[in-house]
Amino acid sequence: MDARRAGAMLSPMPTILVAHASKHGSTAEIAEAVAGTLREAGLTVDCVPVGEVGDLSPYDAVVLGSAVYMKRWRGDARHFLRKQAKGLAERPLWIFSSGPAGDPAKADPEWSEPHKVMVKADELGARDHVVFGGRVAPDEGGMAGRMAKNTPPEFQDMRDWDAIRAWAQGIADELAG
Repeated sequence: MDARRAGAMLSPMPTILVAHASKHGSTAEIAEAVAGTLREAGLTVDCVPVGEVGDLSPYDAVVLGSAVYMKRWRGDARHFLRKQAKGLAERPLWIFSSGPAGDPAKADPEWSEPHKVMVKADELGARDHVVFGGRVAPDEGGMAGRMAKNTPPEFQDMRDWDAIRAWAQGIADELAG
């Protein structure tokens, strides 16, 4: 295993990429919360949409997140995993999915953890994968808006900000250690 991959040779002030694929902004907001927590821990962080990432060489570690719709990650996130596979395999990688909204008692994990993405994440040596609740807003158009109108208000935003920040703090702790 590459020394950088093992985490033994991270620079004194690691630079972290938090890349995200978001359709309506909810996943981007989660990515910003992760990036903010990492910054508070003293890390240098870039938080950008996956489509804006060209080169991973400036980064010591990567956090990658995507919204999940109909059992699938966003296409640009899946493309990023394929295109950047070599670089992702050479550095610490954490992955999050965002999407489940509605009554948690009725949630089907198969809808929030796309199998092919999880297989690829394992192949790349991802250190962790977590699923965060998502958000649907009644003012969104299309299917998301229709879903929101049929979702009780208390289940329209299932993001747990404390859990998101705690997960990001765990990443910061691991990188510092």
